[in-house]
Amino acid sequence: MKARVAVLPGDGIGPEVIEAALPVLGAGHSLVTIEAGAERYLATGELLTEADMEAISESDALLMGAVGDPRVPDGILERGIVIRLRQELDLYVNLRPFRELGLLFVRENTEGPYSGEGGRDGDRAIEVNVNTRRSVERCLRYAFEVAQARSARLTLVHKTNVLVHAGALWREITDELAAEFPGVPVGYEHADAAAYHLVTEPGRFDVIVTDNLFGDLLSDLAAGLGGGLGRAASANLHPDPITRPTRCLGLFEPVHGTAPDIAGRGLADPSAAITAAHMLLDALSQEPATT
Repeated sequence: MKARVAVLPGDGIGPEVIEAALPVLGAGHSLVTIEAGAERYLATGELLTEADMEAISESDALLMGAVGDPRVPDGILERGIVIRLRQELDLYVNLRPFRELGLLFVRENTEGPYSGEGGRDGDRAIEVNVNTRRSVERCLRYAFEVAQARSARLTLVHKTNVLVHAGALWREITDELAAEFPGVPVGYEHADAAAYHLVTEPGRFDVIVTDNLFGDLLSDLAAGLGGGLGRAASANLHPDPITRPTRCLGLFEPVHGTAPDIAGRGLADPSAAITAAHMLLDALSQEPATT
C-alpha cells in the first residue's frame, strides 16, 4: 500500500530519531513534513496552523517526534500540538505495547484530567476529570477486542474507591461489555496497586485498560521495566474507519521526551521512533481495502 504519511520531526532529539526511523517506511510512500514545534512557536507564535491540520487530516497517518523546549512554558507545545491532534483527530485509543513484558496498555486518549476543562482563580486551581459514556465505552470495547484476539486477560485499572463517579462509570461499562466477551477473563486493580504489581509481578498483566492520566503514568513505569523510555513507542488511533472524522488513522510517536541536553550529539537512541514507524506500517496494513 502506497500511503501519504505526514512527518512532524518535533524538538530536541526529535528530528534525529525521526530521521533514523524514516527508512523503515520504505520507498513509494508520499511524505509531507510538518514544521510545528518550539522554533516556529518562538519565531512566530504559531503552533499548528490550519494548513498543518489540513495536511495531517488528508494523510493516512502521522509519524511524530517529541515536542517540548525549556524556552517555552510548560503545556503550550504539549497542549497546542499533541493534545490538540489527539482531540481534533479523535484519536481515542493510545496503544503502548511492551513486548519485553508481554504487556499491552490501552489508554483512553481524549478525556480524563487531560480534557482541558477547569481553570485558575488565584490560589485555587481546578482540573476537571471528564469521562463520558461514549468515550469510555469505545475505549473499553477496543480493549476487549484486543484481549480477545490475543486470548489474553483484561485488567481495568482505576481508583474507584476515591474517584467514585468516574470509577463507577468505568466499572459499570466494563461489566456490561464483559457479558459480550465471555471468553475474556476480566480483573480490576486500583492504580496504586497496579503500580506496585507492575514492579513486583508484571506477569500478572496481559492487557491493561485505563484512563488518560493513569495510562500515562503507568505506561512510563512499564517502560522503565522494559528497557527504558528510549525503547518505548505508542500509537494514538481512531481504529474505526467508519466513524473516523478524517483520513488520518493515527499518530505514531516515541514515548520519550525531547532531551535537549543531548540533542545534536549523536547520543539519542532511535529505537522508539523506529518501533513507532513499524507500528504505523502495521496499522496501515490492517486498514480495510478501499474500492
